[in-house]
Amino acid sequence: MLTLRRGVVVQAGASEGSWQQLSTEIAGERRTAVADIGLVGVCEEGDDVVVNVAAIDLALGSGGADIVHVNLTRGLGATVDHDENVMKLNYTSLQHTVRPVEGRELNTPLEGVAAAFPLHGHLAPVAWALAQARPGTRVGYVQTAGGALPGAISATVRELRERGLLAGHTTAGATYGGEREAITTPGAIHDGIVGQGWDVVLVGPGPGILGSGSALGHGGIFALDSAHAALALGCRTVLVARMSSGDPRPRHQGLSHHTRTVLELLLAPVTLPVPLGATDPAFAAARARGHVVHEAHADLSGYSASGLPARTMGRTLEADQPFFAAALAAGTTLGGMLS
Repeated sequence: MLTLRRGVVVQAGASEGSWQQLSTEIAGERRTAVADIGLVGVCEEGDDVVVNVAAIDLALGSGGADIVHVNLTRGLGATVDHDENVMKLNYTSLQHTVRPVEGRELNTPLEGVAAAFPLHGHLAPVAWALAQARPGTRVGYVQTAGGALPGAISATVRELRERGLLAGHTTAGATYGGEREAITTPGAIHDGIVGQGWDVVLVGPGPGILGSGSALGHGGIFALDSAHAALALGCRTVLVARMSSGDPRPRHQGLSHHTRTVLELLLAPVTLPVPLGATDPAFAAARARGHVVHEAHADLSGYSASGLPARTMGRTLEADQPFFAAALAAGTTLGGMLS
């Protein structure tokens, strides 16, 4: 069952995109909460709200806030937009209508490049390095499942859009709240290249990766679906490597098991960019399956000075250089593929 509690908004912060920070009081306890304005509207102090409290009660490090489920004071008057005829989060209490980007025509093979990445933390360094390697490239982001579903929650996307490092943001499948909505990941990639004129499509989850420690039960496995979608559409396809030297978990040391699993299960070869001089026994296995392991420059100092997000799982760039180096190598490789 949903873990719902009734409370009162005691402090309503300014919205960040369509995401609003709040403080609520529930049974005499002050708690942090967030509201997705696109779904439940703006909250004000004194509003009577129902919130989902599971994240705080579970002490989740990522997504650790109560989520407003409904604003009983001012959130019950919305009407249906009859021009939007597709549901997202359908058959849940949060189902809402969207206007999908998918058109009637299928144009393949696509003249574009796609990069599937397993963690939202890869998005900024990939986009930044690509801009350094090939200024003026039109780069779009297709958000998939595997992490947070709301598109508006990502401060990274907002900053990349403001800096001109992303030309657009489409939420695909169960994700929602991007600038454009797609029913499927293939539909989002197709629209990005054919409809929006993107040269490169970066495809991966929102913040807050899902994980169970198992081979297949984690958000990074969605990179397999993303890569297959791109390959099926005829895109030249890159897989961004998850690498680490600072993660204490052995399964993520070197080339993470997330990436190794995707490489093992892919039905067709992709390009795997890695930093210059990087070594890992898994590279040989990837080459044996036909994948191209491509060494590329990673400008760690330049990225560090850029002011873009430089932390992963609480670790700084200095504490886990391979994570950022692999993503930067991917951006450099993408720029070279377009030259």
